[in-house]
Amino acid sequence: MRLEIVSQTRNQPLAEDYIENYVKVSEFYEYNPWDQGEWERRASDLTRAWCGARSGEHAASEEAGAVDGHSHGCTAAVAAKTAPRADRSALVSALTAYNSRVGNAAAAMDAIEQLRDRESLVVTGGQQAGLFGGPLYNVYKAVTVIQAAREASRQLNRTVIPVYWIAGEDHDWDEVNHLFYLNNDVKIRKVKIDAPKPYIRTSVSRLVLDETAWLKALEQLDESLIDSEHKRGLMKKLQEITSSSATLTDAFAQLMAWLFGHHGLVLIDSDDPAIRAIEAPMFAALIDQNKAVNDTLVHSDSMLRASGYKPQADVSANGANLFMFNKSGRVLLQRENEMFLDKKGKHSYSKQQLLELAEEQPTLFSNNVMTRPLMQEFLFPVLATVLGNAEIAYWGLTKRAFHELDMQMPILLPRLEFTLMDNTIHKYMNHYQLSFDDTKNRFESWRNEWLAQQDDIAYQDRFAEIREKLAAEYHQLIELVEAINPSLRTLGETNLERIDEQIRYYESKTSEAKEHKYEAELRRLDLIASSLMPLSKPQERGYNVIAYINRFGTNWIDELVDNPIPVDGQHRIYYV
Repeated sequence: MRLEIVSQTRNQPLAEDYIENYVKVSEFYEYNPWDQGEWERRASDLTRAWCGARSGEHAASEEAGAVDGHSHGCTAAVAAKTAPRADRSALVSALTAYNSRVGNAAAAMDAIEQLRDRESLVVTGGQQAGLFGGPLYNVYKAVTVIQAAREASRQLNRTVIPVYWIAGEDHDWDEVNHLFYLNNDVKIRKVKIDAPKPYIRTSVSRLVLDETAWLKALEQLDESLIDSEHKRGLMKKLQEITSSSATLTDAFAQLMAWLFGHHGLVLIDSDDPAIRAIEAPMFAALIDQNKAVNDTLVHSDSMLRASGYKPQADVSANGANLFMFNKSGRVLLQRENEMFLDKKGKHSYSKQQLLELAEEQPTLFSNNVMTRPLMQEFLFPVLATVLGNAEIAYWGLTKRAFHELDMQMPILLPRLEFTLMDNTIHKYMNHYQLSFDDTKNRFESWRNEWLAQQDDIAYQDRFAEIREKLAAEYHQLIELVEAINPSLRTLGETNLERIDEQIRYYESKTSEAKEHKYEAELRRLDLIASSLMPLSKPQERGYNVIAYINRFGTNWIDELVDNPIPVDGQHRIYYV
């Protein structure tokens, strides 16, 4: 496996400083990810927090109960003030049921059982449930979670379990209902799946798709994917997945289980009813301390702005940071005096009413971007969480919210970033001496400069010279004619404009002829750009994984998992 680190611009100043200059932003985060001592401190903090918390959990023993026989202080741990924590036994049962339903591998099921060890830790990361896996960065986030968990387990000599959080509670259908890839005509193709009708704005995990929608999406893929040795098996696998999937979340989970289950990756759907039941105490805490939690977010927003950063997420003084489900779908709550209202003002609740609903019907509730990190901390002993740059930035708002609930923000790890480079693209780039940096940041200007350099007769200079000479001589003619009849000056200038227009038209047709002459080479250059920066986006954000599995199989993904790669926030070219 060949990897090459390349320079990058993150376009997110807070994340840039977090990765490159942590001290500068340490007031917004809890632990320095680049200091091994901080990992040990986080592990100790979690031991105290989870050993001090019970939350209805029936431990087999009041001792440490470490599966591997090692003790890391759970017996002696004393939590002076402990936040509510999930019932691990119930969590294991819920995860076992869900992962079994989506066909996860034995290694993942074994990892779930390891959660019974009250000293086990987890590394998390996740994303929305995109069509057929969503953008490539979903895959890279899973790779990072597994890599980070494995390395942390080695460094700390503790069980560390990789967990992928599928944001099935999210309602942004238009963000997850499509994918892009290079088709068999070497053009960017979009495949989109139709929403169920009637459509309501609810969580993706609650939108049930019919067989026709799945078949239509599969047909689009089958028609335009490049023929390869892997295509038949891939399409068969996708048909198996979709035939047993009621929702996008179901299909996404089965795909991730296929790709990563044998590496021990545990999956969780944030909208799983069994998980919601476990979350009831945390929803109660978020309701009971709602204003105090939101006040910390507003304060952090002000602090970030004062430090010169633009907050990545919007917070408001009356934000409740929770959604509720009703007949209209997933609706954001707001606080008004002592009441909670949905955004449209159609429903209102007192705090007591919400507390009762949280206990009796927790599936009515859902987290927003600010409370999801808090809920994750309630559910799991999160050693670290893997995030993209934008996520690192908005998590910077939450440190004081964690503290308000007697919790601590976990270690934040930037996910691994890759650009896949095949032999053909690499050969073309070498031939044209086109760098990855030029392709990423200034391709159009580079392309135009290259084409101009192919002009062996310098026709653009000749056209400019002729226009200049003609204009000079014609203006002299206009001056002479004006002496005969001043009214003819305007006619002369208009005539010159028409002549210049015709010369420019002739020049444009010359340019077209030249492009036609170099059409094959320009197609190669455009293929480079389409492969590495589709739609002017980084490859990992523009393309889906399916086309790459179709071309290369799944071994390249296993290689990313099996070969240790430093989780250091750098971007790498992966030569496949």
